[in-house]
Amino acid sequence: MHNFKKIIKTIIVLAVCIALLVGLDTALYPCTFMRNDIHAVVSNQYDDIILGTSHGMTDIDPAVMEEITGRTGHNVCVGGEYGIDAYYIARLIAEKQKPTRIIYEVDPGYFVSEKEEGNNYLLFFHEFPFSRAKLEYFWNSIAKCNFRTILFPWYEYSLSYELGKVKETFSRKWNQDYDISHLKSDTQEYHESGLIERYPVDTSKLKMKDLKLFEEDQVNPQNMEYLGKLIAFCKENDIEFVAVTTPIPINTLKAYSDNYNAAWKYFGEYFDQQEVPYLNFNTQYFKAFSHDLKDYTDYDGHMNGNAASEYSKVLANILKGEGV
Repeated sequence: MHNFKKIIKTIIVLAVCIALLVGLDTALYPCTFMRNDIHAVVSNQYDDIILGTSHGMTDIDPAVMEEITGRTGHNVCVGGEYGIDAYYIARLIAEKQKPTRIIYEVDPGYFVSEKEEGNNYLLFFHEFPFSRAKLEYFWNSIAKCNFRTILFPWYEYSLSYELGKVKETFSRKWNQDYDISHLKSDTQEYHESGLIERYPVDTSKLKMKDLKLFEEDQVNPQNMEYLGKLIAFCKENDIEFVAVTTPIPINTLKAYSDNYNAAWKYFGEYFDQQEVPYLNFNTQYFKAFSHDLKDYTDYDGHMNGNAASEYSKVLANILKGEGV
């Protein structure tokens, strides 16, 4: 009987702890745009899923592309999305729906750097519903870095900032509210399609900051491993795979020509070996879209909203015209 009481007390303590952690998570972890993205792709059927980094996030609008291709789509790109993240997002989507094509935006800088702990560390995993993909994602990514972060996800955000939004955050989650009106700032706004539109800036005031530059001898094996896994997964599941590198301002291409030329050669050969299409708008499709800095919001190549809309039309026409 004594042992039974100990067990009951232990269960009660664990239940209280779990309830407290869930409550804190619900109230303090913000309603991010990734919450809307994951909800969209697990709740709806799309023809095209766009994966990749912040360049894809700001440059490719599935809603604009649909007007030309007739194919529905959703953009799940974001800064900090490495190959391992894209792979498990694709795995999750395939558990819930069957896209016919994955468009993967390739930023060479992401293949010579490592995924780090920080604000984006749990951005994707946190929003995954319970699934096989989530369990494997945890084992192969979160558990190998800092598994404790899943218990305290709000810790990575500024509590002084989020405390003022506790009521709003709790209400949105409790009511399963996915309204996007709050996902807007003075510089950008989130769209239902997953695109984050950046507002035009005064390019005369821009300065070229340090970029993640490609060097072949610094390629991270894990990043290439998961790119290969993503391509193999698409082939095994009869999902088309198309790699895309979005345009970069001519100023940046000239300043770091050796690094970019090495990157184009490396990935051109890689995708040839994988026998998948690669649309590089800095080489064979260079003239298809503007490289003038006025169409961008920085030297790194993130477009403003007007340019993104025009580029999405160009990309859609190329994909449609070439039967890709």
